[in-house]
Amino acid sequence: MAENCECTDGSCGSATAKVGQPAPDFTMKTTADLENLTSTASLSDYKGKWLVLFFYPLDFTFVCPTEITAISTRYDDFTKLGAEVLGVSTDSVFSHRAWIKMSRDQGGIEGLRYPLASDITKEVAHAYGVLVEEEGIALRGLFIIDPQGILQYAVIHNLNVGRSVDETLRVLVAIQSGGLCGVDWHKGDTTLG
Repeated sequence: MAENCECTDGSCGSATAKVGQPAPDFTMKTTADLENLTSTASLSDYKGKWLVLFFYPLDFTFVCPTEITAISTRYDDFTKLGAEVLGVSTDSVFSHRAWIKMSRDQGGIEGLRYPLASDITKEVAHAYGVLVEEEGIALRGLFIIDPQGILQYAVIHNLNVGRSVDETLRVLVAIQSGGLCGVDWHKGDTTLG
């Protein structure tokens, strides 16, 4: 069995996303067509673009909307870098739609500027190594996939702490620079080589 593998057949070690390797493929229903919910997203849809793919535990919770709306507020910063954003949880697209239609002062994420995808089968969370099997939800995982479909960055942490939009953008710019970027490197700083 693969080390630290939660599945019983040991196969998840080979299925987990690895930096520097092709990102695991996916096809999921999304909220891109919020009224009809007929849209899907696949990894191949992002060919030629950068993709910031992030997982969060559940709709209608406390930390999740702070991250989701913060990314939405900074969405133009991502698109200026040639990046698309896709949020994913194991909730249904119907749950996503209800949450998106709920006002922010009531705990909703109204006005969201990018789609949320439904990994209701939990296959994508499993492939990206973020599935909490016993709960059927995803850890907070964030992945940057380059225009060729190669996973360039991955960060995964527990449920109670939100991620930094500034850090995600900083890392995206650093990766795109192609240089050796030291600690706390920012655009305009000298690279190491």
